[in-house]
Amino acid sequence: MVQRPNTVLLRILTTTSLFAMSTTIFAETSQNTTSKAMDHVKHLQDYQVIEFRRYTIKEGERERFAEYFDYFPEAFQQMGAIVFGQFFERKNPVGFTWMRGFKNTDARAIINSGFYYGPLWREHASTMNSLMVDSDNVLLLRPLTTASGVPVFPAVDPIKERKGAQGVVIAQIFAVKPNSVDAFARQAEETFASYRAAGAREAGVLVTLDVPNNFPQLPVRMDGPYLVWLGIIKDNQTLESFFNPLAERSAQSLSATGLLRSAPELMVLDPTHRSRLRWLGEEQK
Repeated sequence: MVQRPNTVLLRILTTTSLFAMSTTIFAETSQNTTSKAMDHVKHLQDYQVIEFRRYTIKEGERERFAEYFDYFPEAFQQMGAIVFGQFFERKNPVGFTWMRGFKNTDARAIINSGFYYGPLWREHASTMNSLMVDSDNVLLLRPLTTASGVPVFPAVDPIKERKGAQGVVIAQIFAVKPNSVDAFARQAEETFASYRAAGAREAGVLVTLDVPNNFPQLPVRMDGPYLVWLGIIKDNQTLESFFNPLAERSAQSLSATGLLRSAPELMVLDPTHRSRLRWLGEEQK
C-alpha cells in the first residue's frame, strides 16, 4: 500500500528528531561512563518482581544450554529487566537455575511479551526448547523488605575475570504456612545473622509475590507462600567447614518453630561463566 506523502514526511521528521535526541543523550552520558556504570549496578534494590526459575535440562546438555543462554541477559537489560545470575545446581546434574528481575508487575508482562514474541527468542526458541525437559518450576517473589532485594553486580569482566564467575551461591527455600511469613522471618533472622557471621554475604531475602500471573504463557507456582534466603560464599572450604554445619542445625531449629509446611530445601548453586551474582573481591565491589 502506498503511503500518503504527509505520513512519510512525519515519519522522517520523527526519526530525525529521535536520532538527534539520542545523539545528545549519548554525548551527555559518555562522560565518566565507567564510574556511572558502576554506580548504577551496585546493589540496586528496585527490582520488586523476581522470578526464581529452575529448569530441568536434558541429561548431558546443561553446559550447551548455558552457552546458548548467554544470548539473552543483555537483551533483558536493554528492555528494562535484569538477569541477576544463572547457575548449575550442584546436587542435580540436570538442574539449571536463573533469576530475573522486573521493576513491577506491569513491566514483567510488557518485557516478557516483547522478548518472547521478539526476533531474538524466535531465532533460538527451537534450540532452547529442544534442550529443556521442564521450565515451569518458577517462584514469583518480591523482596521481604526494601533492604532485602537481590543486588545487581557488575557484569563479569572478560579481561580481569578470565576464569569467569567465582564463588558459590546458596538458596535456602522455606515453605511457610499461610499467613506466617512475617512471623517466620522474625524467627529466622538469628539464623541468617549466623550465616553472615560465618562468611556468607547475604544476597536477598525474598517472599512469594501473591498476585495473579499477568503473563500466563510462563507458568508460576501457586503452592506458596515461600521465603527464600540467598547468600554468596567465597569457596568450597567455607561452604563445607562453616556454612553447611550451620545450615543443618538451623533446618532443625527452624522446622521446630511450627511455621513451616515441610523441611527447608538447601540449593548449592555454581555460577556459570557470566553470572553477575558471584563472589566479588573487595576491589570489584
